[in-house]
Amino acid sequence: MSSTQSGEVTEVHHWTESLFSFVTTRHSGFRFRSGQFTMLGLHGPERPILRAYSIASAPYEDRLEFFSIKIPDGALTSRLQHMVLGDRVVVARKATGTLVLDNLLPGERLYLFGTGTGLAPFLSIIKDPETYERFAQVVLVHGCRKTAELAYGDEIIASLPKHQLIGEAVSTQLVYHPTVTREPFRNRGRVTDLVKNGQLSAELRLPDVAADSDRVMLCGGSEMLRDMRQLLEARGFIEGSCAEAGHYVLEKAFVER
Repeated sequence: MSSTQSGEVTEVHHWTESLFSFVTTRHSGFRFRSGQFTMLGLHGPERPILRAYSIASAPYEDRLEFFSIKIPDGALTSRLQHMVLGDRVVVARKATGTLVLDNLLPGERLYLFGTGTGLAPFLSIIKDPETYERFAQVVLVHGCRKTAELAYGDEIIASLPKHQLIGEAVSTQLVYHPTVTREPFRNRGRVTDLVKNGQLSAELRLPDVAADSDRVMLCGGSEMLRDMRQLLEARGFIEGSCAEAGHYVLEKAFVER
């Protein structure tokens, strides 16, 4: 049996000149957990060109959604960004990754820190009922350079609270905090700085992020991952993995693509 399968593109949305998302059909045998990624790509001259992409859709949805940057000379995204409805992509038959709830110890509050397209796995996690069963509060912090890059913001604010399955939990337990660094916006600053200087906690009227009560997931640029990792471990956080649950997890398979 081949390790890949084919999916048909059913939706394409261009958020900015550098960001786009797309939806494909989902094979009936494809299984994944919220927060995981799979290998996705296009057929090449000799073999498929595949890259790791977090799945932005929820496990109960009958479609697969992905969020990507555009790289003009990239081997894959230079082609993916020009997809139209009806085009076909190659999708691996399996999903994997460390950004799953089982890799975290029980806690009161779950922080999801994402920059750029690192938001993708958290879109799946905030649509999962299990997330709200495990944590009393979920705080999603999405950092970007410009406001136009804050993709999915309207969906998170307007649509998810009306969702038949998770709407009530989203309305009472989810806190969405977008922030930008390079232009005026109601929330300003780098994700790491906001945590380090206590500005995030002050703005949200929450205690400082602490290992005794909070759990953290990280996904995004390598600089953010490095700085947040150092900050968290200085506060006593222990990294979790598929082998042993911890206070925080990050996705090492890729950074912003």
